[in-house]
Amino acid sequence: MDFRDNILETIGNTPLVRLHKVVEGIPALVLMKVETFNPGHSIKDRMALKMVVDAEARGDLSPGGTIIECTSGNTGMGLALAAAVKGYKCIFTTTDKQSKEKMDMLRAVGAEVIVCPTNVEPEDPRSYYSVARRLSMEIPNSYWCNQYDNLSNRQAHYETTGPEIWEQTDGKVTHLVVGVGTGGTISGTGKYLKEQNPNIKVWGIDTFGSVFKKYHETGEFDPKEIYPYITEGIGEDILPKNVDFGVIDYFEKVSDKDGALMARRLAREEGLLLGYSAGSAVAGLAQLKDKLTKDDVVVIVIHDHGSRYVGKVYNDDWMRERGFLERELSVKDILAMKKSRQFITLSTDDTVRQAFNLMKEHDISQMPVMDGDEMVGSITETAVLSYLLENPLGHAEKKVSAIMGAPFPVVSIDLPFSQLSKYVDRTIPAVMVKDKAGALHIITKYDIIQAV
Repeated sequence: MDFRDNILETIGNTPLVRLHKVVEGIPALVLMKVETFNPGHSIKDRMALKMVVDAEARGDLSPGGTIIECTSGNTGMGLALAAAVKGYKCIFTTTDKQSKEKMDMLRAVGAEVIVCPTNVEPEDPRSYYSVARRLSMEIPNSYWCNQYDNLSNRQAHYETTGPEIWEQTDGKVTHLVVGVGTGGTISGTGKYLKEQNPNIKVWGIDTFGSVFKKYHETGEFDPKEIYPYITEGIGEDILPKNVDFGVIDYFEKVSDKDGALMARRLAREEGLLLGYSAGSAVAGLAQLKDKLTKDDVVVIVIHDHGSRYVGKVYNDDWMRERGFLERELSVKDILAMKKSRQFITLSTDDTVRQAFNLMKEHDISQMPVMDGDEMVGSITETAVLSYLLENPLGHAEKKVSAIMGAPFPVVSIDLPFSQLSKYVDRTIPAVMVKDKAGALHIITKYDIIQAV
């Protein structure tokens, strides 16, 4: 029988998958190490287990103890899986910029989650670093993993991720591309690969608002480089001990917007629903395409799964609020742009002459026909003119109910502009919409043209 003794034994040995559409124009063969195949759907499972095993070996973690960690979510998930199997409690501190999905999942696997403010100095007692440190001193039989400075982090990748990539590429890998947060993945993997072939280039993906790139290039820790950013999982306002700057050849910064848009492209065009930093890694490689040749083999190591970001990167409203997506006009916008909100209607008892006069007086081409508060039909200038031309003027006193067409379609006030084509066409010149107060309004072809 082929089975694993527990879920921890399924960590590692993740596949390499070739990228196609999102890397058009990049001459190299681009492969992605898809770490979402780990049980916690993140590369952090590797180092989380390693930190726990090493802590047990040193006697830092005893049976019945409590694991404490400051985490953006993924390391916490890996630690929580290890804790569930091994019988530990978990307390995690995280920042208020992390997605709700990450926090909910940590709680789902039994962890206590404490949310701390993002925009404070690391030394501030409110920061998620400081709160984790304090809890580890206050709670008996507890162990703070401290993934930033715990070298078991990068050792895990030296022992597993690096050898896997070397074997999977038959030693042909020429470039390693990794988003840098704690630094464990890029440093451990990069060290192993460079020991096999010193010519391999190791590129770190950074984000604007992080200190890594300037520090790597100048040796200066510049506080002016630090400012809030939205990208999750990469970039830092500290220098973790796990970042081996000697292993990294180059840092490339990627904007919040470019990382988010590329993550969405990976999902749509490659079928890979991945995290925010995966988008940043691929966007960073695209920015560096001129440094590559057709003989290069690039391996991008990504961090986590897109399920952590369904309320953010994969939510159109969230993306539009931050200016990452153009906000599509809606019926509500078109209504707001109308110069006149005057709502002119006919009743079933009104005559064709009255319809004609109203159209002429108000310079309108269509009106709804109402029976009390209910719309029962519609009148257009085409219908009125056709009737008047085909009949003597004496027939103008005929009731509009005799020549009216079907009622105009009623659409939601939040209907996107692009969906209006389903309702407005050559035979239907207008739609009706109710505002939030319940009042009816008409949106005509002319209103749509004016809005555009």
